[in-house]
Amino acid sequence: MRQQTAEPAVVPATSAPARPAPVSPEQERNGRSAPLPPRLPDGTRGIPSGGPGPRAGSLRPDPDHDLASAVEAVLDGYLTLRREEAARISDRFAADIADRLIDLVRRGGKRLRPAFLWWGWRTGGGRPEDGDAEAVLHAAAALELVQACALVHDDLMDGSPLRRGAPAAHVALAGLHRAAGLDGDPAAFGASAALLAGDLALVWADDLWDEASPSPEARRRTRPVWRAMRTEMVAGQYLDLHGQASGAPSPSSALRVARLKSGLYTVERPLHLGAALADAGPRTTAALRRAGRCAGVAFQLRDDLLGVFGDPDRTGKPAGEDIRRGKPTYLMAVALRLARGRGRRAARDLLDRALGDPVPSAGELERIRAALTDLGARAAVERRIAELTDGALAALEELGGPAGPDGSPARRLAALVRTALGDAAGSRRALHAPTR
Repeated sequence: MRQQTAEPAVVPATSAPARPAPVSPEQERNGRSAPLPPRLPDGTRGIPSGGPGPRAGSLRPDPDHDLASAVEAVLDGYLTLRREEAARISDRFAADIADRLIDLVRRGGKRLRPAFLWWGWRTGGGRPEDGDAEAVLHAAAALELVQACALVHDDLMDGSPLRRGAPAAHVALAGLHRAAGLDGDPAAFGASAALLAGDLALVWADDLWDEASPSPEARRRTRPVWRAMRTEMVAGQYLDLHGQASGAPSPSSALRVARLKSGLYTVERPLHLGAALADAGPRTTAALRRAGRCAGVAFQLRDDLLGVFGDPDRTGKPAGEDIRRGKPTYLMAVALRLARGRGRRAARDLLDRALGDPVPSAGELERIRAALTDLGARAAVERRIAELTDGALAALEELGGPAGPDGSPARRLAALVRTALGDAAGSRRALHAPTR
């Protein structure tokens, strides 16, 4: 169930959550758990004069030019408030669970999911000067908390030791148990506590999403998409888990899992949510979803390559993690099909053992990498990624990108797709050279 391990350029870990300015007494009286935009006279949320960002005299970055920093500002405020709320319940809960979740979210990198929501909204007709823009940023930030839930649970299920260059939540919490000299099994304690941390992330995500709805009409349009996205993510995680237990998958079933467990909630659903927030027309929504469907699967397939050939300094995860866990990825499914079709018995036996007996030796790990390369499976996956990327860009072409006017939302979205999937040079830098 490993999710994207190689989002570009993670931000440095912080030793303690930052402390933005506290909420106002009015917000505190109203019980609001995040500094959200006010309701305007027409019932929408937003900034009544000048829109968000520096143009309205705010210190918040302009989302069109620095979306990641704008989302960071939202998350800083929201997570600080939720941490204070957790501390009122229990200092122990706040220090052990809330702080570890907050640290994971703060090390989140480029904020791709919020970016896809924002540019889906912009391509669907949303404008930064609109009153809804601030609420859309809050909605986009909620996606980072959904991602945190998936990562914590995935690392627990996979037994992954690292996440974003630091110990995974279950490992860190087991270490806390040992350091404190608590009774019982540290690993069991860490697993149970990490499960709760992941649950807390999803609770906070739902709270932020519900509070950020720009208007009742936007809530009606987006709520079914939000519900579907969360269920699809869990379904994909389970099918991935089942796939590990049931043996080698077919390439088609591996692609289905890739779409469900990652592709949908990484790209397609964020674009869909952005279109729904903008009340985009059916043609625009359909084109955005097609682009997201292709780009989302390509993103997961690229991550599968990084999971086998990736440079740990760039991915924040041990090299060969998927092989060590016996993951039935599309890469492995294609390799097995090629080995069988070409009568490569030794390669087939090697790959079958990798799926049936995880944690291979270092030498066997290198032989598996070599087999994946020599069979042509690595090249086949790279071709598939290129085809899917072309499909995503072709869908955006219908909306004026990537060949539209400079700076148009559709063109900016096309550039985001290219960045997320990595250009050829970027992919080569992130991957180890083929083993021969």
